[in-house]
Amino acid sequence: MSRIFWDTNLFIYLFEDKGELTERVVSLRERMIERQDQLLTSALTLGEILVKPLEAGDEQLMRRYERSITASAAVQPFDQAAAAAFGAVRQDRSIQPADAIQLACASVAGVDMFITNDQRLSRHVVPGIHFIQSLAVAAL
Repeated sequence: MSRIFWDTNLFIYLFEDKGELTERVVSLRERMIERQDQLLTSALTLGEILVKPLEAGDEQLMRRYERSITASAAVQPFDQAAAAAFGAVRQDRSIQPADAIQLACASVAGVDMFITNDQRLSRHVVPGIHFIQSLAVAAL
């Protein structure tokens, strides 16, 4: 069993039909369930995923997204420990603030893998995260 943190974009691919990207995320999630891996994400993911339903005034979709994420993933807070980790990650100015928040939350949670579709992030080393991988190369 591994602890795997998903960046926001994976949930977007899962909820919205993005063709091959959606198929890849579905396959990844199925494999995680088979292995009994734990899925984690952050409160930022939840906020980001709610933007479109809120803009559209679609409260039903908003609630469905919230339920889906909170039922399947442990949602990590951006708390004082994550804020300290954010400061350390953000020293590298090539990492955008939202990405640094995600990485900080994953770091504090102590995950085995952080999966994103942002290949630039896979070049970084963050204490508390064993591997940062792009969805394109994540083992299914």
